[in-house]
Amino acid sequence: MGAADIVPGVSGGTIAFISGIYETLLNSINAVNPTNFSLLLKREFKAFWDAINGNFLFFLAIGILSSALSLARLLKHGLEYYPTCVWSFFFGLILASALIVAREVKQWRAGPVIAGLLGIIIAFSITILTPAATPEALWFVFLSGSIAICAMILPGISGGFILVLLGKYQFVLDAVTTLRIDVILVLMAGAVCGLLSFSRLLSLLLERYRETTIALLAGFMVGSLNKVWPWKAGGENILPPNLFEFSHDAMLTGLALAVAGFVVTWALEKKAEKPPLPPTR
Repeated sequence: MGAADIVPGVSGGTIAFISGIYETLLNSINAVNPTNFSLLLKREFKAFWDAINGNFLFFLAIGILSSALSLARLLKHGLEYYPTCVWSFFFGLILASALIVAREVKQWRAGPVIAGLLGIIIAFSITILTPAATPEALWFVFLSGSIAICAMILPGISGGFILVLLGKYQFVLDAVTTLRIDVILVLMAGAVCGLLSFSRLLSLLLERYRETTIALLAGFMVGSLNKVWPWKAGGENILPPNLFEFSHDAMLTGLALAVAGFVVTWALEKKAEKPPLPPTR
């Protein structure tokens, strides 16, 4: 999830969904509430930890942070010098993810179909917006974090790309690579506030309108494919890609990495849906 959230156009929520932890993630975040915090005031630390699924949240957070910090330079280098390779892999990943999520809709009635089309339109519209020039003050960094985190837990909507639209992607990436602690802490504080509020809305939608919500999320993924289309020239997508614009080797490499992203995602989803082995005696 940490690696995915760094790349504009790829969502950590997509990774959570295909790895089978999405609803556990939402439920655990929702458990961080005043009722459970009252356990801390009573010094019932273990009860609080268990109530918020602390082990899950702790190790997930450590994984996201370590991945983001360790891969930020690598992905920055890849996007600068090998953009087609990076976009190809994530194109295959998101395409497979959209198909996996869409399978969760058992009956494509009017509601899910409309929601899916709406998701495609919304996500596609977001991908063609022009980045804005915005202040670098810490209050805006906080606001950016709270908005971007909402996208990060939505499959198909990229928190990284929201930062691009807000004019803060390169600023935040530089802050991470140079360890500007003030910017990182303020961004994290904004993310926590946005996460705690938005996750409750998502959980409510999944509880009451499950198939329609899942169709909407699948639509988000399909619409976001425009952003990660691997073959570009002058920042514009080339449809279809052709050998006049790209070398034969570049085409084959891109296609191979897209297939790799698709296969890795499908294999991860198959692994996630396997039932746990019975305990040994």
